[in-house]
Amino acid sequence: YFTRMMNVQLSPCVARQNCTNGVCLSKLKVGSSFRRLWLDHSLKLSQTFCRKGLSSVSLRPSIWSLHRGTPSLCLHRTAPHTPVAFTRSFAQSESEKTLDEVNSEEAKSAVPLEDVRRLLKLAYPERWKLAAAVGFLSISSAVTMSAPFLLGKVIDTIYSTGSDIETMAASLSSLCLMLTGVFLCGGAANAARVYLMQTSGQQIVRNLRDSVFSAIVRQELINRLSADTAVVGRSITDNLSDGFRAVAQAAAGVSMMFYVSPTLASFVLLIVPPVTVLAVVYGRYLRSISKQTQDALAQATQLAEERISNIRTVRAFGKELSEVYSYSQKTDHVLSLAKKEAVYRAGFFGVTGLSGNIMILAVLYKGGLLMASQHMTVGELSSFLMYTFWVGISVAGLSSFYSELMKGFGAGARLWQLLDRTPEHPLNEGLVLDELKLRGRLEFSDVCFAYPTRKEAPIFQNLNLLVPAGSVMAVVGPSGSGKSTLVSLLLRLYDPNTGLITIDGHDIRDLNPYWLRSNIGTVSQEPVLFSCSIRDNIAYGVLDPNAVTTEEIHRVARAANAYDFIQAFPSGFDTVVGEKGVLLSGGQKQRIAIARALLKNPKILLLDEATSALDADNEFLVQEALERLMEGRTVLIIAHRLSTIQNANAVAVLDQQRIVECGQHTELLSNRQGLFRRLMEKQAFLQEAQKRALN
Repeated sequence: YFTRMMNVQLSPCVARQNCTNGVCLSKLKVGSSFRRLWLDHSLKLSQTFCRKGLSSVSLRPSIWSLHRGTPSLCLHRTAPHTPVAFTRSFAQSESEKTLDEVNSEEAKSAVPLEDVRRLLKLAYPERWKLAAAVGFLSISSAVTMSAPFLLGKVIDTIYSTGSDIETMAASLSSLCLMLTGVFLCGGAANAARVYLMQTSGQQIVRNLRDSVFSAIVRQELINRLSADTAVVGRSITDNLSDGFRAVAQAAAGVSMMFYVSPTLASFVLLIVPPVTVLAVVYGRYLRSISKQTQDALAQATQLAEERISNIRTVRAFGKELSEVYSYSQKTDHVLSLAKKEAVYRAGFFGVTGLSGNIMILAVLYKGGLLMASQHMTVGELSSFLMYTFWVGISVAGLSSFYSELMKGFGAGARLWQLLDRTPEHPLNEGLVLDELKLRGRLEFSDVCFAYPTRKEAPIFQNLNLLVPAGSVMAVVGPSGSGKSTLVSLLLRLYDPNTGLITIDGHDIRDLNPYWLRSNIGTVSQEPVLFSCSIRDNIAYGVLDPNAVTTEEIHRVARAANAYDFIQAFPSGFDTVVGEKGVLLSGGQKQRIAIARALLKNPKILLLDEATSALDADNEFLVQEALERLMEGRTVLIIAHRLSTIQNANAVAVLDQQRIVECGQHTELLSNRQGLFRRLMEKQAFLQEAQKRALN
């Protein structure tokens, strides 16, 4: 059929007898009889399938497309497209899906009851406010839905007492006064509903953001903190309020329609079941496309955040245009998904709007016939017409409610993935040692480790290392030998595959990670500063930054050789350093990081090549500050400069996944065949070459 219509060579997967849903392509030639049945609405789609001999298929993936006036049934899961796009998509697919796989995907697209339960659980802390809001909602809806009935009575009063002006005036006055009182009550109830829903909604979003941020700092990810929480919060607050109101008004309106005229109500409401089926199919699709859009937006946000935070590197390599192109590709993908959603939203709301207009026409047509036969009065018809109008508005509101709710479920699924993820290392569970008795003895015993993403490339094999309490141990080795990995293992960012790492004889896996990290200070090669003041960055090292005094901050700044340059800034310690300390030099950032570690006053100190990226002047100042910082602590230094190593009590040489040499640096230098001597000779050669170049 497609080959004959378009003169296109089909891919093998299309040429097969069974395509995605197990429907023979040879049976897709439904022809003009199918179009006639569809346009006449005389048969349901499933009946049409049976009559034309088609196998039973899922209706959701079935998307109608027209080509040159000929209808074709396109069994594909994406947006409406031409038969050309249909054949291309099948040709590019990696594999075909069986009927069971499609049914499995159909089941996944339905809203799980667990998602509904979790959304309602988010609203549980605000249950009393929400219950009061629902109560006020009932009052305002009752007032709104009583208005057409009372207005109908007003119209009947005018027509029945038109010759008696005094009687009509008295009746109109009483009815209008009653309506005024009713409307005042309805307005007050509606205002209370909006206030309660707004305040409880903001509280729910705040709680959800706190929960997501708490999960993020234990794990990873960032975009879900803002976009997804806002979508979920909106779906269970403002949207839920509008949905309840639409349901209440629709139920009350339909009830009053049957009360006024059961015959006319039965005639008009025949249009509701088809719209309901359409809403369910549309909602399932929207939930899927909403999740795809949120994922695509997260990728675009991540790319933008990373490139902007590293804008200097981007400009240094002249990558502005290529990064703009990369970001444009991401946003184009988001736009394509948004357009796809817009097509379905436009079609759905167009159909629902048309349904409402048809209901009004049906009321006028059938109601006029009933009035002509004396089965209805003009007041009853007016009331019924207004109820039909309100029901139409409510149905449109329910459509919007269902649409936003499906978006909420799509965003919620992403949040549940994050919130349900259990951290491999619990943050605040385990043994807490007495800090007064903590000595800081470190020992690695037969440690074997490989990163989870590179299990085939072990970093350590049976590594053994002892760092006595209060001593300074320098670790040197070739690049890539795993020096920085030792720091990660001590901070318990990873656990060894086998072997033990102990502090004062206690396995760190038994210790509380929160307590462990609070007693370990770190100064890295590229210290990370936050986009806040210098004062706040230094105070970040303690448990309660607000309890730190100005004198304490000045004291540690002096000890870190940072006080003078900080005071030279116009704002002093209140100077904002920019994102990641971008407004400071490398040496200034190092000294602020040292001041932060001094204020923390840890028992164990980890220095990860803290001076390797500094010039001679800055290295001298930082080295002097480090010497003050190391006093009375157990220190593990990851270094390769002789100036740093000379201050260590012992040096451990790491190579070939284990410690190959260990001892004082003078002893290791005396070993002419040792790796440590070769490393130092290379460094001395480079330093000598630099001196000759300067001279």
